[in-house]
Amino acid sequence: PVQGILTRPEGQAVFVDTPGLMKKAKDELTRKLLDSIKDSLRDVDVILYVADPTRSIGDEEKAMLAMIREIQKTKILVINKSDLADRPFVDHYHDLSPDFAATVEVSAKTAANVSALAEIIFQNLPEGEPFYPLHQLTNLKNEIWLAELIREKLFLRLRQEVPYTTHVEVEELETREDGMLMVKATIYTTQERYKRMIIGKGGQGIKEIGQSTRNELVAVMQRKVYLDLNVEVDAHWVDRLG
Repeated sequence: PVQGILTRPEGQAVFVDTPGLMKKAKDELTRKLLDSIKDSLRDVDVILYVADPTRSIGDEEKAMLAMIREIQKTKILVINKSDLADRPFVDHYHDLSPDFAATVEVSAKTAANVSALAEIIFQNLPEGEPFYPLHQLTNLKNEIWLAELIREKLFLRLRQEVPYTTHVEVEELETREDGMLMVKATIYTTQERYKRMIIGKGGQGIKEIGQSTRNELVAVMQRKVYLDLNVEVDAHWVDRLG
């Protein structure tokens, strides 16, 4: 699983991101995602449930809440988007507070109250030696991190079920003599109609995904980036990954 690593004077926390839960989907991919969620929740010391107060508590939220309610671990309710003035369902999520050890409002966009959340997390972690070197930020190789970044941009643009039918592979990653980072990647999806949705009218969709990915890479890597991004149909990519 993807891990993010936070090392502070008081210790080291390793964050494991779980896939989103699609309650209505019944295909093999969804079953594998569900198994991945359950495995992740069993292995951690603290569970963070991150809520979006602009969304009502629907079937998917209820299914996830029911899942974590059965797990005997410390649970923290994190209500995101505190920077927004309009959060119509924030009180609905606060009503869930009795099921959690703590409730914290944060803004992932502005980082408001994130430090306070980190303090609460460290207070609830068991003592132990660091798992990773102090400078390490993730367990991912660069190719995998880049693939996850592209999937993130894909999700932000399409929102619905399409990102869950996709897999990204980075085929080439090298730095030229002039310092430019060269990236070649392919987005694989299961059906032709999803490919059309990703590409968008006149190629606008894949263009926006590529630009957003490239902009973040430039900001993180502090160098010029050339990104060659393609979309292909592979109905069996889930089986191919095992």
